[in-house]
Amino acid sequence: MASVVLYDRLITLQQPGGPIPQIGMQQAATLQQQQLSQQQDFDPVHRFKMLIPQLKESLQNVMKIASLNLGHNTSIDNGIKSSDASVQRFDKSLEEFYALCDQLELCLRLAYECLSQSIDSAKHSPNLVPTATKPDTVQTESLSYSQYLSMIKSQISCAKDIHNALLECSKKIAGKGQPPGIL
Repeated sequence: MASVVLYDRLITLQQPGGPIPQIGMQQAATLQQQQLSQQQDFDPVHRFKMLIPQLKESLQNVMKIASLNLGHNTSIDNGIKSSDASVQRFDKSLEEFYALCDQLELCLRLAYECLSQSIDSAKHSPNLVPTATKPDTVQTESLSYSQYLSMIKSQISCAKDIHNALLECSKKIAGKGQPPGIL
């Protein structure tokens, strides 16, 4: 769909009877690049890969500041320097490192959830239903519409059974919590 929008935008930028101006090409490339970056922002694996270099840099910064602070404190302990010199804050650099670690953890959890949903989706609805707009892409293992409806009805029935079982259990639990004689 993005390519269609891009194509339409290029057509509107094209001069009648002539080639597309260079400015129009640059705008189209910028538009496509923005759409690609927006799509990649939502991909947890891509975001994870983008955060790894930042994490490495942050870890190097933490180690450098820790080394400088250790050297400074050693000099003070040995009486070589006074404590007047300013040193970088170790806790801020460590906090930045932990913030990046938290972001990486969230990316990994989100990627795991996406994978789990994909696996569950393939497990519970493994076959596709051919669409009327693309009848040439019908695969041999795809479901007919009536088969798809029966599968959905069975899933709804199963969900209703689970719902009823949970309601029954909650009523039993609520009934046991009341003193005898009060109903």
